[in-house]
Amino acid sequence: MKLILTHEVTGLGAPGDIVEVKDGYGRNYLLPRKYAIRWTRGAGKQVESIKKAREARSIHDLDDAKALKQKLENSTVKVKARAGDEGRLFGAVTVSDIASALEGTGADVDKRRIEIGNPIKTLGSYDVQVRVHPEVTAKVKINVVAA
Repeated sequence: MKLILTHEVTGLGAPGDIVEVKDGYGRNYLLPRKYAIRWTRGAGKQVESIKKAREARSIHDLDDAKALKQKLENSTVKVKARAGDEGRLFGAVTVSDIASALEGTGADVDKRRIEIGNPIKTLGSYDVQVRVHPEVTAKVKINVVAA
C-alpha cells in the first residue's frame, strides 16, 4: 500500500514522505489515526511541489545561516498575549506566535524550525531554539508581555 505521511512516524518517515507499507499496517493503524493519507498521482505531485517550494525557501549557504543566527541572537522578540492578574496566560504562546513576532525583526523563519521545550503559559522571558540550518541552531530571547 502506498501512502503519504501526514505526521512523523518513528522508523517510517516524516510528514510529506511517500512510503510503501503492508496493507494491514496502513489500513488498520496509519489511516485511522490520520498519520497518513492514500497516495494518488495528484497528491504525489502536490507533495513533490510542496517539497520543492520548501527546498527553495531553505537556507543552503552556511555563511548565510551563521549571519541569520547572529541576527536572531542579537535581537529580543516581544510576544503579546492575554494574561490574568497573576501572569498566567489564557492559553499558551505557540510557535506560530513566535514566527509572527520574528517577522518583525526581518527574519523569515519557518514555524516548523522553532523548538519550544515546555509550553509557554506565563509572562516572562524565555529562550527558544531555532534550527536555521542543519548545522546551525540559534537561541532566541522571547519576552512574553501582557497584551
